[in-house]
Amino acid sequence: MFKKIFKNMSQDNSEKVEKEITHEQIVNDDTTNTADAATEAGIGSAEELTEEEKLREDLAAEKDKFLRLFAEFENYKKRTSKERIDLFKTANQDVLQSLLPVLDDFDRALVQIAKSEDDVLFKGVELIHNKLKDTLVSKGLEQVEIKAGDAFNADFAEAITSIPAPTDKLKGKIVDVIEKGYKLGDKIIRFPKVVLGN
Repeated sequence: MFKKIFKNMSQDNSEKVEKEITHEQIVNDDTTNTADAATEAGIGSAEELTEEEKLREDLAAEKDKFLRLFAEFENYKKRTSKERIDLFKTANQDVLQSLLPVLDDFDRALVQIAKSEDDVLFKGVELIHNKLKDTLVSKGLEQVEIKAGDAFNADFAEAITSIPAPTDKLKGKIVDVIEKGYKLGDKIIRFPKVVLGN
């Protein structure tokens, strides 16, 4: 009888244990499944974030490329417009340079005619000289302002010779201007030729 009772109790306990084990397995399985689901959802959202971040990075890179390209294009426009303006300023440089000897001849002629007593001739030649000079100035030609007594600057004048200075004040300075210099805009197209005192 004790055996029967013991056997019944063993069966009840084993059933109870089995039920508990089964209940624990179910709970554990649910927890595992939930954790797996959460992990999968986490991975999925992480992938979505990664794709979103990747798209943001791509967008930022494209935006950066666009801004750089736009800046380069603006620089190109500024550079070409500046080059075009410079070209217009100096387009007639060759023509103006070829007219400079004519202007020099007019200057010399005026000096010689002023020595004569013929005022009508002087005024006529002076009128033509001024008209030519005004036309050249309207095209951008300017005379380089340099005169005897100025300090010599190799950036603005060309020394062709040096002579003993007539006075101590002219030592190392310009004694005489042999040929006038001219510039077109900021560019010197013919340097003045000068004589230095030593």
